[in-house]
Amino acid sequence: MMQDSKFHHGEAATTAPIIRLEEIRKHFGNVIALNGVTFDVRPGECHCLLGDNGAGKSTFIKTMSGVLKPTEGRILIDGQETTFSGPRDAQDAGIATVFQDLAMIPLMSVTRNFFMGREPTKGRGLFKRFDHRRANEICVEEMRKMGINLRGPDQAVGTLSGGERQTVAIARAVHFGARVLILDEPTSALGVRQTSNVLSTIDRVRRQGVGVVFISHNVRHALAVGDRFTVLNRGQTLGTAVRGQISAAELQDLMAGGQELAELEGSLGGTI
Repeated sequence: MMQDSKFHHGEAATTAPIIRLEEIRKHFGNVIALNGVTFDVRPGECHCLLGDNGAGKSTFIKTMSGVLKPTEGRILIDGQETTFSGPRDAQDAGIATVFQDLAMIPLMSVTRNFFMGREPTKGRGLFKRFDHRRANEICVEEMRKMGINLRGPDQAVGTLSGGERQTVAIARAVHFGARVLILDEPTSALGVRQTSNVLSTIDRVRRQGVGVVFISHNVRHALAVGDRFTVLNRGQTLGTAVRGQISAAELQDLMAGGQELAELEGSLGGTI
């Protein structure tokens, strides 16, 4: 069974979900990308969505964040059925997504990337202008809360490590009111130390009462911070497990479609 991790795991199981997706189906012509997926996330929990490439993770993220409309199924926010006509509706409901590309401009400062169109201003009318000092103070403080001490707020984002850029994107989303944070493969291109930093950031966010949806194909990373684990395979969920009730090997087996992996292992003489 799983070992205890250094991360805090909240008692989210007793609280109502912030967002719940029920029996979500998404068709692209004759192709069925999602086939009856049910998933929810509660305040202060990290719910991991695990699946291999082609499992339907990207389609699910886009449905949850308002980019795609489901062909069938219901989306509920705080128990009330709702529809997202676009990503702005999802953002207004507090659903924030950090995609793999992070939407950062490397040559611009950390502060400019942090606010990106939502800059604090001072003055009125013709004299309204960007409040540099206030923006820098907020940016440095929010990054400090996430465990990152910047050399300076004018530091170019391009000089940060991959893990630090992830943290900027996460801190930005939380500062602007995210209730649910969807993280798309946040550790996929990172080394060991940077991965550890990002997992620590996820833990900090969860402690603030934000619901985190951690999308990954890396079972070890998911087990380090996850409270619940849902496996997606070929557009369908294979059930949801609670922390402590499933092992890394069992999760890996579900992701790979256990029978196929067993057959492959047999044909390769047990080398997997």
